[in-house]
Amino acid sequence: MVQQGIQFGKVAVLMGGQSAEREVSLMSGQGVLAALRARGVDAHAFDPAGRPMDDLKREGFARCFIALHGRYGEDGTVQGALELLGIPYTGAGVMASSMAIDKVMTKRVWQAEGLPTPRYVLLHRSEWSDALVHNVVTALGLPLIVKPVREGSSLGVTKVIDEAQMTVALRDAAALDADILCEQFIDGDEVTCPVLGQGEQAHALPVIHIVAPEGNYDFQNKYYSDDTEYRVPCDLPAGEEAAIQALALKAYRVLGCRGWGRVDVMIDAATRQPYLLEINTSPGMTSHSLVPMAARAAGTDYETLCLRLLAGATLDYPAHAEAPA
Repeated sequence: MVQQGIQFGKVAVLMGGQSAEREVSLMSGQGVLAALRARGVDAHAFDPAGRPMDDLKREGFARCFIALHGRYGEDGTVQGALELLGIPYTGAGVMASSMAIDKVMTKRVWQAEGLPTPRYVLLHRSEWSDALVHNVVTALGLPLIVKPVREGSSLGVTKVIDEAQMTVALRDAAALDADILCEQFIDGDEVTCPVLGQGEQAHALPVIHIVAPEGNYDFQNKYYSDDTEYRVPCDLPAGEEAAIQALALKAYRVLGCRGWGRVDVMIDAATRQPYLLEINTSPGMTSHSLVPMAARAAGTDYETLCLRLLAGATLDYPAHAEAPA
């Protein structure tokens, strides 16, 4: 049973921000804002790019729904500010957020826990050479994927078919991040699995099978195209969906995530082995977004989903919010 809006107090929906995903965040935030208001919540838009965070305290906000994506919103920075202000917020805490935004750090944790993730090589924008690039191609094979370490929404991602493409791919990624992830390409089914909750109470939503035009699930096909097909309930062979859900739950838990997240997975077409790609701790909430889609397949509408996420808003150190002034 979700609390009524009156019990939430004054709520800030954090949207916009300073990252390369600002426009997507604004779309997510406006959707969340409308949903909360429709359910009677005293919700207000708040863009940290244009206002100091301590306005939240001065203006009496009791909770924050984080609809920010990327840096300064999904990386532990805004979470840390809210911890200092003592204002509960949705989604992962400071440490989980800062780890999950970093694709390489996430891989290291998953590998340490024995979870499958594609092989990779980490490069820095200042240290690649023709010889090093050739070694990367030799190590990972072709095709391979090049992406910035700390960006989302498929920004700066290139599928490299030929070694001659590597220089442009690396420059595109380096324009967005000093660290560049070169990753083994897994040929097969692309799926995603949202997770809600915390710890042992966390549970996986239905898996979505993503079928993009020419297999290219890029920024355009994510947010603006109607040509991408989302199969939910998914059409995976018997038992595979449950296995993906179990893998996503473990991937989420070992990073210490809470509230919600979305785990992206590739399934090797030949072996049917799933490989963890990355986790999003502040997933999109736009008209094309996947968490609302999976929730709807499980019987939860968009407005109810937003209320449930808001009801789970908390702090890493909740006693701070209750401490005397």
